[in-house]
Amino acid sequence: MTALTKYQRLEAAGLWRPARDAQRREVVVSLGDATLTISDFHNQALAHWSLAAIERENPGDLPAIFHPDGDPDETLELAEGETEMIAALERLRLAVDRARPRPGRLRLVGTLAVSALVIGLLVFWLPGAMRRHALDVVPMVKRMEIGEALLARLERVAGRACRTTASAPALARLARRTGVRQIVVLPAGVRSSLNLPGSIVLLNKALVEDFEDPAVAAGYVLAERSRATLNDPLGDLLAAGGLPATFRLLTTGEVSRDMLDSYAEQVLAAPRPAIPDDTLLTAFAEAEVPSRPYAMALDITGESVIGLIEADPMAGQSPPPVLKDRDWVQVQNVCGG
Repeated sequence: MTALTKYQRLEAAGLWRPARDAQRREVVVSLGDATLTISDFHNQALAHWSLAAIERENPGDLPAIFHPDGDPDETLELAEGETEMIAALERLRLAVDRARPRPGRLRLVGTLAVSALVIGLLVFWLPGAMRRHALDVVPMVKRMEIGEALLARLERVAGRACRTTASAPALARLARRTGVRQIVVLPAGVRSSLNLPGSIVLLNKALVEDFEDPAVAAGYVLAERSRATLNDPLGDLLAAGGLPATFRLLTTGEVSRDMLDSYAEQVLAAPRPAIPDDTLLTAFAEAEVPSRPYAMALDITGESVIGLIEADPMAGQSPPPVLKDRDWVQVQNVCGG
């Protein structure tokens, strides 16, 4: 979230309680792109809180006590000395609150859109212009909600996502390394990878089961993140739904279930758009992930991906491993393979 750009990778010490009757324990709290990670002192993740859903139990008082939205029994206590982390979380809560749709706000936008259509204003009559307007006003919280709803519809077509308690922390670490909010592994349906609104990246289980190097899976995630910068996943969904889908989102803040079902069937069969090599290489360099393993997974001969191989930004360097071996094994077994 742009509101916390300067706080990314911030860490602090705190006291975490997973349930009301549980004992508090000392933890390390780290602030990522989209999640607050709570870990023990052995760097083992204990919990992940969405940055878009953090509440404070005692505004203005210290020590500051935070909890996930809707779950006041799980708490995180930050002492008076952790001023920078407390300030970061308060700034985040303010930014999310400002971005959250207000009662009547979307209805007002819808009323203006209807008036514009009635009087024939060209900018709102053209579906493309109206879609761009929707992408400008829909907040991240709503994008995340749409992405989760679409994932649920995709699971009806592609099968339930693979999830295990052991693999969840490793997938979260891979998501942080590649700069996305969430990585979901599907047993079938999706050809290779897919990006959903709200920074959710889907991977076919073959990308984790058939390769020994986690840089391959990381490469597909980085490719999807790069595609999202060129083609907004929410924009693709609205384009498939046409003017009615865009108008419904502007006036009600919702996307119909029928629209999600229809798009789920289309997007799974659609080929993934190509990405310029320079865009991909920039993403790999920023994440410190070698591009060669991903390139060879795309084309084992290397002929069609020679640019990604020869210009590998990590060639001759020793970047940190994408995942530790034990974490990668957990990811490879996420579907029980």
